[in-house]
Amino acid sequence: MRKSIERIAGDSEGVSYEFPVFRFEGSDKSAPSAYLQAALHAGELPGVVAVDALMPMLAKAEAEGRVNGDITIVPQANPIGRAQYHFGEHQGRFHLGTRNNFNRGFPLLAAPDTKLLPDTAPGTADQRLKTCLLKLSIGHDIVLDLHCDDEGLAYLYVHTCLWPDMADCAAAMGVDAVVLWDEDTDGTFEGASIMPYQNVPADVARFDRRVATTVEYRGILDVDGALAASDAEGLYRLLVARGVIADPALPAPGPFTGTVVPLENIDMMPAPRAGAVLYDVKPGDRVAKGARLATIVHAPGEADGRTEVFAPQAGLILTRRSRRIIRAGEDLLKLVGDNKSADARSGTLED
Repeated sequence: MRKSIERIAGDSEGVSYEFPVFRFEGSDKSAPSAYLQAALHAGELPGVVAVDALMPMLAKAEAEGRVNGDITIVPQANPIGRAQYHFGEHQGRFHLGTRNNFNRGFPLLAAPDTKLLPDTAPGTADQRLKTCLLKLSIGHDIVLDLHCDDEGLAYLYVHTCLWPDMADCAAAMGVDAVVLWDEDTDGTFEGASIMPYQNVPADVARFDRRVATTVEYRGILDVDGALAASDAEGLYRLLVARGVIADPALPAPGPFTGTVVPLENIDMMPAPRAGAVLYDVKPGDRVAKGARLATIVHAPGEADGRTEVFAPQAGLILTRRSRRIIRAGEDLLKLVGDNKSADARSGTLED
């Protein structure tokens, strides 16, 4: 294993940021290569501890000569967001200087060539970080961006061009659901990882061996040793299933039995009133059309001070908010509907 340090210049004199990159060199140049990063939204830590639990497994495979393809690991991909605190509260989703989401605004290249990346030297620190992460990741056959939701099940976002070929990956990782998408107008890291292969020859695109996904490891509070170990085992199984690591003792993943839906089937359920949220459902619950999902207490103690929210269709509760205070118009949860949502959104679901 080799460790290097990437440095990102800050936006004022005397300020810079750095993060480590770990590389395992494969013995077979024809084998698939893999890139894993965690905490692009710097406060999302389930992926960080999963990578921490994975590293000894990779070191053991390396020591035993079982690493076929090159592996690049970035355990904490966002030192800028990691350093951001406002009145004692960590702020890792948006860059405070530009107000841009750290997982938006990645360049969507026409081909998988880092020479096409824009010059961000005169730009802002968050733009330089995004360019750096793309330089590290482009060219790998497998690209995993490890995130988490607020409270939720484990699920993947997968571009339609990679499904069902990626079903083995979903099964290996043991996730509960897969959300399929086909349009990225916001420049997510996942979009920037798959879009360069959309208009290139098939022998370059290699969709049969390509993996690009945003992994949502449950909720932001699910930072737990047992979960980290389980997630690391899932990542390891994926790398073995795709030939990056050799491990004949590990069986091939079975069929994926979780929920698979297009992104337009998701109802986000914006709150009709501001107030305190009383949930009737939790992630993993199956609900019928018309079932009460939550009650918002907007005028405590008053006879008409509660507003109920009901399911517009039958489906699965994928996520909900971890905080119980809400403003009008903010999303209460993700309901994975059996049918297309009447309020279907294209592109990303949230800011």
